[in-house]
Amino acid sequence: MDITKRQENEKKFSNYEDLPNGFRLYWFEIEGRMGWKARYVKIVDQDETTISFRQEIYNENELLVEVHEKYPIDNGHIKIVRP
Repeated sequence: MDITKRQENEKKFSNYEDLPNGFRLYWFEIEGRMGWKARYVKIVDQDETTISFRQEIYNENELLVEVHEKYPIDNGHIKIVRP
């Protein structure tokens, strides 16, 4: 495990959770002006190597409305459609 990378991630991301497979999930949120928020989510392996990075957009009711997977492949914005 890279202690320096872990310390950097803990400093950049205000929240983290250890996952059962030894991976770690980091996230932080930014409030928007219209009551919406963006959550940035990073998943790393045991060596703190980035596995996934995405942006999640939540509306004023805290429902997930859009996901932007940025890494490993930038898939652009994907709108969540609910019935």
